[in-house]
Parts: sequence; structure tokens; C-alpha cells
Amino acid sequence: MPYRTEIKVRGYHLDLYGHVNNARYLEFLEEARWNMMELHGDLEWFMQRRYALVVSRIDIRYKRPATMGDLLVVETRSGEMGERHVIVEQKIVRADNGKVVAEAEVTVAVVHPETPGALPMQGEIAERFAQLVGEH
Repeated sequence: MPYRTEIKVRGYHLDLYGHVNNARYLEFLEEARWNMMELHGDLEWFMQRRYALVVSRIDIRYKRPATMGDLLVVETRSGEMGERHVIVEQKIVRADNGKVVAEAEVTVAVVHPETPGALPMQGEIAERFAQLVGEH
């Protein structure tokens, strides 16, 4: 089961057409990723080690508009793990009818200020992400 984050659409989220602006979905997705890491307790573990989670790619597929007052649920789960990245799978659905508003695959890498490039997804780093798949 994915981690769930609720977001209510407010007026400042909207574009001139009364729909949620496409750039706001990036913020909704980011809010949900932070929520997943905070709820799981891993955010503090990463921060204590000076590891940063950085986004290297986002693929968003917009399905239908969201409008003022909609309650959205962002479902977030850790997905496929590569050599130096993990793909976080996210889906935004309307709470009232379950219809998909947008889907995204977010490629995340782990970096450290004293090491060039992305760190390998192995050892405890890989275990932390693997737990995100199995816990919810």
C-alpha cells in the first residue's frame, strides 16, 4: 500500500482557467515525498549522515484537471531501484471519486557533499528504500 498525503486545492494553486497549474503538481508530489520520508523515520537518518535526496528526473502524465476545493490524495511508494537511483512512483487522485488526476515517476539519487556524483544504492541506503516498498 502506498503512503497517502492529502492536499486541498486552494485558489493560489490555480491558473487562469481555474485548473491547478501544472507547476503546482511538482509541489504536491514533493510534499508527498517528504511526508513519506518523515513518516517512515528515514529522513532524520539521511540528514544525520549528510545525505541529500536529489531529484534527477520527473515524468508527469496529466490525466484530468483538479479545481478549487478538490481534496487530492497523493499516493507515494518507492519503486524500482537502479545502481545509483530509485524511482519513486506517485499518483494523484481525487478523494471524492478516486479518479486519477496525474501520475509521476520521480528518479531520486542520494548524494553526499564529500563524494562526487550519486552514491551507489547498496548497503543501508538500499535497505532504507527497500523498506519503503514493504511497509505500506
